[in-house]
Amino acid sequence: MKKLPKGISNYADLVEQGYCYVDKTKYIEKLEDLPDKAIMFLRPRKFGKTLFTSVLENYYDFQRIDKFEELFGETYIGKNPTSNKNRYYILKFNFSGINTENEDTTMNGFKNSVIESVKLFIGKYGIDFYINENQEAEDILNSIFTAFLLQKPNEKIYVIIDEYDHFANELLGFRTDDFKNLVSKNGKVRKWYEILKKGTESVVDRIFITGVAPITLDSLTSGFNISKDITRDKEFNEMFGFNEEELINLMDSQNISKQEQETLLPIMKANYDGYKFSLKAEKQMYNSNMCLYLLADYIRLGEIPENLIDVNIASDYSKLSHMLNVCKGENRKEIIEKTISGEGVSSEITEKFNPEIGFEEKEMISMLFYLGYLTITGEEYGYPKLKIPNYVMKELYATYFLESMEKELEFSVSSIEYTVMAKELASEGKMDKILEVLEIYLKHLSNRDYIKFDEKYVKVLFYSIAMNLKKLYTVKSEFEVEGEYPDILLIPRDKTRGYHSIMIEFKYLKKSEAQMLKNKQKEARSQIQKYSGYEEMKDIENLHKYTVVAVGDEVYVEDIF
Repeated sequence: MKKLPKGISNYADLVEQGYCYVDKTKYIEKLEDLPDKAIMFLRPRKFGKTLFTSVLENYYDFQRIDKFEELFGETYIGKNPTSNKNRYYILKFNFSGINTENEDTTMNGFKNSVIESVKLFIGKYGIDFYINENQEAEDILNSIFTAFLLQKPNEKIYVIIDEYDHFANELLGFRTDDFKNLVSKNGKVRKWYEILKKGTESVVDRIFITGVAPITLDSLTSGFNISKDITRDKEFNEMFGFNEEELINLMDSQNISKQEQETLLPIMKANYDGYKFSLKAEKQMYNSNMCLYLLADYIRLGEIPENLIDVNIASDYSKLSHMLNVCKGENRKEIIEKTISGEGVSSEITEKFNPEIGFEEKEMISMLFYLGYLTITGEEYGYPKLKIPNYVMKELYATYFLESMEKELEFSVSSIEYTVMAKELASEGKMDKILEVLEIYLKHLSNRDYIKFDEKYVKVLFYSIAMNLKKLYTVKSEFEVEGEYPDILLIPRDKTRGYHSIMIEFKYLKKSEAQMLKNKQKEARSQIQKYSGYEEMKDIENLHKYTVVAVGDEVYVEDIF
């Protein structure tokens, strides 16, 4: 049995050391069939981008021709090789891990990455070349192209750039002024890409660029206007990540029984699936690294891990708040509320960002899409409809929502209070503490916030508080299933301990509408009673039912028997 390839990004190592490989090599053929020779392809963090660049490197490197059968014999491309296999000299760059503390460290890191890549290139292929480290990064690139042309006039280079935007994302989220200086206008990074474009006139035949977001594309366009962005092309929707068939085949390869798969697959679907990158694409995609994390722990320990997201992956996605804070639009809070509630947003997706022009609502929504916090679920009024793809991303949103509110209000809930909350809910089915905390938040909010207050806002706030109980409960909102369902369901993760489940219907009134309280409570009771008759609800054990009506900053609760 081949090993599970968790954390393996070097394709040759993966094959030679006996790891499984989910075959994506048919896309090599598809890429070659495109009329464009410079390709840009973007995907969220941890979707297998680096491994695919390694596949390209091993396939096209002329020095690997003797190992072609060993490396690719069992793959699609091994059985259907293209005319360009093992044809090129590979010059590969990876711009992750650059210190973005300030403009100088960023530029030095970018230059050092270029130097290291050029060193590997000349050492591997025996190019006679002296690297003058006093030169700028663009001059070093120009010099190696010139030397290669003189020494290898009949040969061509395939340039592969991984994480092209990694340092730019860091700068945009933390140091916006440095981002503009380095990338925009006459920035030094832009000059480097101008030289890369110039190289296509002589020694560079093909370019493949990966990253997460098209942050630098607009700034680089005049210097590098030759690449074709196929990120949202339906033909390439499944090039990175796993579709469901691939995931099932992977579990089969690990001798995970069909019975076990029936338990594992719904968990992975709820937490890691849901990504669709083209409006016309047919299949949704799983985040491949998240799936591998769960499967690796399940195989090793014989049980599903308590934490469903790897801390290394979580740290990559933890920058949500920094990226959202770049947006200066007045409706930022409303967009977050719509996404957390499950309502979603409809918007044109920006193909190129230019922070010098502005970073408003459309750019913010587009950035959330590229980073994997939102995904395409359909079409509305001629625009893509975007929603949160899965439960893991919802957790991150809820965390951001509460943290941003606590920062604004200079108030936070202690871990002890959350412990009391969890104990009351799980052991007694009581909501005293969680509603007390909800009311505290409401009272801390300014009168200005009440102008846009509605039922959805209160529900999102409660949902975000409840998500802090994720070790005990799965928090479901009405938008997660079709048909009529209650606003919030708290379902115990461990159904063997007899913990209580909670069903809640929310209503909201302004303080000036307080006289309507009993009518609202009656309306909520009627809905709860209707939901209680559904077969899906009858199967939930130890279910407690509540109506919650917020009147301004005061909360009124009814226990429905």
